[in-house]
Amino acid sequence: MEEERLKSILESLLFAAGEPVSVARLQAALEDPPRGEIQQALTAMSAEFAAQNRGLRLEEVAGGFQLRTLKEHSAYVRRLLAARPPRLSRPLLETVAIIAYRQPITRPELEQLRGVDSGGVLETLLERRLIKIAGRKEAPGRPLIYATTPEFLETFGLKDLDGLPDLKEFQEIERAVEQAEAGPVEGVETHPPDAGEPSEFANPASHLDSETSAAPPAQKPDPGK
Repeated sequence: MEEERLKSILESLLFAAGEPVSVARLQAALEDPPRGEIQQALTAMSAEFAAQNRGLRLEEVAGGFQLRTLKEHSAYVRRLLAARPPRLSRPLLETVAIIAYRQPITRPELEQLRGVDSGGVLETLLERRLIKIAGRKEAPGRPLIYATTPEFLETFGLKDLDGLPDLKEFQEIERAVEQAEAGPVEGVETHPPDAGEPSEFANPASHLDSETSAAPPAQKPDPGK
């Protein structure tokens, strides 16, 4: 298949999907081009989107490729859609951050780090599909172990877990969150970290932004609205 036609079809597929799409899924939809040819076309498309200063970027996220709006355009996109991106409260953000860095982790291990009961928070994160039950630990009582999901990677704009922020980025994110937040979440009681906890977990909520760190993906208008 001609390269320009392949790129045009790939752009249509990615726009229609509205979520990260793996090379394997793209290949199955196209039926013809080999995997290497598709990968090469995606790489070229990504460079072209960036070089042409377009309002979209082609990014590798959560094991697939996705068309995403520029982060600096997010305010305009939210205004158009009359909605804010999903936001996590401090307890939710703190919990998912600990799970991301310590996974697989059990509830007792998590609560030892947080110092509070985490049952309700875990249920909420499971409902939002940011974490999953990854099995049981071979220990007395065989407690459930938790890990993050592909939806977690997509929400925070990460290609994989290797893309989690380093300590320098943690500090930058923490400053950005503090500037963005007008005050504490209503009804949430904050608690100080345990004195004996490692510094990188003293305030794990500072490690990940409470809003999606990447701009929302390109979306088609809903005909029903």
